[in-house]
Amino acid sequence: MTENALILPPALLTSLVFGLVLLASVVVKFWLATRQIRAVARHRAAVPTEFSQTISLQTHQRAADYTVTKLRFGLLELALGSATLLGWTLLGGLDWLNASLLSAFGPGYPLLQPLALIGIFALINGAIDLPLALYQTFVIEERFGFNKITFRLWLGDLLKSTLVGMVIGLPLVALVLWLMQATGSLWWLWTWCAWMGFSLLMMVIYPTVIAPIFNKFQPLEDDTLKERVTRLMTRCGFSAKGLFVMDGSRRSAHANAYFTGFGAAKRVVFFDTLLAQLSPSEVEAVLAHELGHFKHKHIIKRIAGLFAFSLAGLALLGWLSTQLWFYAGLGVTPNLPVQLGGTVPNHALALLLFILTVPVFTFFLSPLMAQLSRKHEFEADAYAAAQANAQDLSNALVKLYKDNASTLTPDPLYVRFYYSHPPASERIARMGGKIVPV
Repeated sequence: MTENALILPPALLTSLVFGLVLLASVVVKFWLATRQIRAVARHRAAVPTEFSQTISLQTHQRAADYTVTKLRFGLLELALGSATLLGWTLLGGLDWLNASLLSAFGPGYPLLQPLALIGIFALINGAIDLPLALYQTFVIEERFGFNKITFRLWLGDLLKSTLVGMVIGLPLVALVLWLMQATGSLWWLWTWCAWMGFSLLMMVIYPTVIAPIFNKFQPLEDDTLKERVTRLMTRCGFSAKGLFVMDGSRRSAHANAYFTGFGAAKRVVFFDTLLAQLSPSEVEAVLAHELGHFKHKHIIKRIAGLFAFSLAGLALLGWLSTQLWFYAGLGVTPNLPVQLGGTVPNHALALLLFILTVPVFTFFLSPLMAQLSRKHEFEADAYAAAQANAQDLSNALVKLYKDNASTLTPDPLYVRFYYSHPPASERIARMGGKIVPV
């Protein structure tokens, strides 16, 4: 056998690499999930010693059962998602859809056919995910007492989100496709500029235009809590356009609080479920934690990181979109270039293939991203302990873990790979709080 005979064609090599990396990611995800299931099940019979005076055995076992149920359902999602990905790529689904639309539209539609390709692809993917979303909400969340949404409201949310996605998404995709077609070899740079501008615009308009479509936001009416929160923000040098309460209880029993918006449009939003569960001092401590993220510029760092990664990704796509092996190796027959008689460019195909395959490769960066996020959480906790009260934040964490049925006995390796927030015991120990009955 000659040396040249050992060299695989680029398209075949691409198929093999993609298939092997996909298989490796599925195996690792399955292994980590089963480790987490075993760890949670192994400790189900007894509450961890440090929480024994705070969490009842019944509550602990409910959290364990909820965690295991979600993990097992996640394995089903993993199998379906992997099969769908293979169907779109190596098994020819995207190639068939592209060819069908080329035949339906005929020549002379250099923008409409690619736009239809992306739109129909999104609708098919949404339809595949729909039964899983229904089961997650109306079976799993219902079984453990978290679901509060009616089917009518769920259906209304689905219709609203679809319409909002079309109103915002279709013009944006059309702009991106036009830039890819009209701005030459540096289309990726122009597209990046448009995407960053859109992202910043969404940060400004989301709180006041989009979010109210789905939820009601009422000004915080508790004068005592409002005064306490205002003093905290003044002490921390933070200003917001308003303090609002969101009707999260219409959909779920889970609790949360967050900042939204950008610049002068920043808002502080409390779920009504959070205010019902925590005391005013605990709410203040939770808010101080969120302010810690701003104090340490975590939000700006994350936005800057997103901008940098998106620029690198689009630059890579700019190169891959010119390589025939990129298409052929992922199960797609590229459209003929214009200079060879083609009328429809490959931009939409390249975009979809990139969106489909990048998560497979970047999955292995998850531990690094999770570690950075946990570092930020520890820093925000330390800031909250200095600006409010460490014990109040500890009490709030215990209540939230309890009410959200979060497991207190995760597998350490699963934590390092996935957890964006450190386990409760680590957070409380690090900030010097105590786990006391609340």
